[in-house]
Amino acid sequence: MNTFEVLESNVRSYCRSFPVVFDKAKGDQLYADTGEAYIDFFAGAGALNYGHNNKFMKSRILEYVSQDRIMHGLDMYTKAKEEFILSFSEHILKPQALDYKLQFCGPTGTNAVEAALKLARKVKGRSGIFAFMGGFHGMSLGSLSITSNISMRESAGIPLNNVTFIPYGQSFGGLDTIRYMEQILSDTHSGIEKPAAIILETVQAEGGINVAETGWLQNLRQLCDDHDILMIIDDIQVGCGRTGPFFSFERAGIVPDIVILSKSISGYGLPMSLLLIKPELDIWNPGEHNGTFRGNQLAFVTAKAALEFRTAESLGDQVREKEAFIKHYLESEIWPLDPELRIRGIGLIWGIDVAHLGQEAAKEIVSNCFRNGLILERAGRNDTVIKIMPPLTISIDNLKSGCDTIKESIRQVCPTYIF
Repeated sequence: MNTFEVLESNVRSYCRSFPVVFDKAKGDQLYADTGEAYIDFFAGAGALNYGHNNKFMKSRILEYVSQDRIMHGLDMYTKAKEEFILSFSEHILKPQALDYKLQFCGPTGTNAVEAALKLARKVKGRSGIFAFMGGFHGMSLGSLSITSNISMRESAGIPLNNVTFIPYGQSFGGLDTIRYMEQILSDTHSGIEKPAAIILETVQAEGGINVAETGWLQNLRQLCDDHDILMIIDDIQVGCGRTGPFFSFERAGIVPDIVILSKSISGYGLPMSLLLIKPELDIWNPGEHNGTFRGNQLAFVTAKAALEFRTAESLGDQVREKEAFIKHYLESEIWPLDPELRIRGIGLIWGIDVAHLGQEAAKEIVSNCFRNGLILERAGRNDTVIKIMPPLTISIDNLKSGCDTIKESIRQVCPTYIF
């Protein structure tokens, strides 16, 4: 048994799928301590949109540390924080005429989700939340209450109340989900009270790469307006350029009341989370939501650098070009292997749904990929969706090479499981 198996908790997860000791990483590749290279279609679960050890951001970290600048600041005023706020306003908010205030939470996505739920309930004076089937928002109790995965919910050990789950997307088995919510909210006998907020991902990542239609998102925004309900967009995994534009909801032309960011907001994989809240909702009392590490100074430095890098490299255009490549590859090279495969995605997050082959087949496909130098994970119901999420900066050569590896792995597994 190795050191980790002896001394680390059983709660460890990803290492079970990728059982090597990693030592170095650069760009779109990771390297084991034996020197073996792996193409990265995982991107730190979405925390490494700009790749590993991005040279531009690394130089900013080294410069900052070498000057003995502030390393821990709680929510005190610091130069690093000020520079990030101004840069975020200049690069992201002003060009879209978005009027948000920034709240820095504890450095995890789930902490920011907790803050969003607390604030929504405080603003509206209601306890209920509408969330969606297939949604994942975190593993702390509040975030877990709005996460639909039953096995994850059971880990809470207590009832997770005050949440109503709604089928996700335009239709669910023929059900018009917007009309369904309208009926719930308008019917005095629905038995469901009006919520403080509706929270959603515009692309359900862990839920199996389910992409909400723009019309549905627009209708949902209107529903929230009509019924005085806050709209919260969880952009933790699919924001920061993952779908092309910086925010995943931009394609629908909507403005959420609260936006949750984490993962790639720091640009370099450093812990950081952020709430964007409409100014009139900022009714917090001082310290009402806090945390010792809500001011990650190094993350502020790299987050600012990430915004500059995104602009300088026209990263949105790059994502659109790579989206076109991967969409064409999946449809022309992967789908013909088995017409029952279902392919879904947008930007640089894609899923190959192999539910008809079963959970073991999905696991074997991913394991084969790993043995052949590609790291990617599974998502969705029963983990039967092969999830493709490389760094946005991935080279076309490595994007194609990784896709070729997936193709060969599916080719090997399909004959075994198709009867």
